[in-house]
Amino acid sequence: MSAPNGQHTILPFTPGEERHAYREMLLIRRFEEKAAQLYGMGFIGGFCHLYIGQEAVVVGMKMATEDGDQMITTYRDHGHMLACGMDPKGVMAELTGRRSGYSKGKGGSMHMFSKEKHFYGGHGIVGANVPLGAGIAFANKYRRNGRLCMTFFGDGAANQGQVYESFNIAKLWKLPVIFIVENNKYAMGTSIERAAATTDFSHRGLSFDIPGEQVDGMDVRAVRAAAARVARWVREGNGPYILEMLTYRYRGHSMSDPAKYRTREEVQKMREEHDPIEQVRKRLLDGRIASEDDLKAIDGEIRQVVNAAADFAQSDPEPEPRELVTDVLL
Repeated sequence: MSAPNGQHTILPFTPGEERHAYREMLLIRRFEEKAAQLYGMGFIGGFCHLYIGQEAVVVGMKMATEDGDQMITTYRDHGHMLACGMDPKGVMAELTGRRSGYSKGKGGSMHMFSKEKHFYGGHGIVGANVPLGAGIAFANKYRRNGRLCMTFFGDGAANQGQVYESFNIAKLWKLPVIFIVENNKYAMGTSIERAAATTDFSHRGLSFDIPGEQVDGMDVRAVRAAAARVARWVREGNGPYILEMLTYRYRGHSMSDPAKYRTREEVQKMREEHDPIEQVRKRLLDGRIASEDDLKAIDGEIRQVVNAAADFAQSDPEPEPRELVTDVLL
């Protein structure tokens, strides 16, 4: 079977799908805004990388896959957790280092997991999650369970050697894995033009005979359409596939990054012309699927969920001192 790359029609969403995408992306946006607020207030320490602007990527991917498919990503991971259905209270509690967090308050922003939701991290080492994603896919093939692993990484990680080792073994063994490059154009703070000899990351697997394609990562419909095609192809036993999501982060690399390497005008232009949530909002209103009052009500409900998560994360007890030596290889 030929690979599913090339030009394809982006099918419109049903009214229910539009509402679902809007709600899921707005939850991520509001959660990250609250996380930024708590970080500024000193309730969150260490590193904190926000997903604001990139919401369409993980929501569109999740809409196209099946229950039981796994997800693994890097340190910009809060959006992926929420898209997987993880409890906002547990995620926020982990950010504040509390005992009810998904890693018992010991993992923080970059390292939390949920076996029940098939989410395998959150990994702080650049590119280190890619061989792990290939390993999860190997387990799927070994067990013949029909599952696939969505392995996310950024344009900065795309230049790491272990990524290409993973590409090689994934193709050699035809592992059921989708490699998703979230290309937000600046990695840790250097534009891709200054850091990569070739900037079309969908072609990075060609020497391993891995097909790939670029996708408008700011349009949740385009993401879902590409993901659905590719998921079918991978699930049929054809091996790995690369999806390069052309996306954009509005904030700095992390909360400590003032992002002076790009202009305010560039960021504002992306917000005004390509914002993933505003695109769906416009379709909901133009198609009379929802009114302004309906959307305000949805926003209000989500704000309540996020505020409840923040309140819980500030009041939940910290881990007991004995937790320092539990769940740790000594």
